Amino acid sequence: MPLPPKLLRQGVTDLVRISDARMSGTAYGTVVLHVSPEAAAGGALALVREGDFIELDVAGRRLHLDVSAEELARRRAEWTPLPAPARGWAKLYVDHVQQAHLGADLDFLVGGSGGDVARDSH
Repeated sequence: MPLPPKLLRQGVTDLVRISDARMSGTAYGTVVLHVSPEAAAGGALALVREGDFIELDVAGRRLHLDVSAEELARRRAEWTPLPAPARGWAKLYVDHVQQAHLGADLDFLVGGSGGDVARDSH
């Protein structure tokens, strides 16, 4: 997630980037990945609006959208998910891959093999 060229031209060299993506390869800067649940599943990132304040407490492992519970409830009531894929790998992913905080595993494989994966191992 590189910085937008418009900001780079203004001399901005870093800004916090927050994403629900499952990715690797981000080479620099302050990045929070694997926010869960994902926006596509109705997570908090789906409810963020321009001008909202987001508090990031790295030491406390906390990310907080500073919007009242009433406003979040209103936004959630207005939110509609994207249409689900009809078939194929995309449908399998949407239907069966768990959210990142649950390990991003296939739900039908949970408990079937292997050992626990420590939180900070990935």
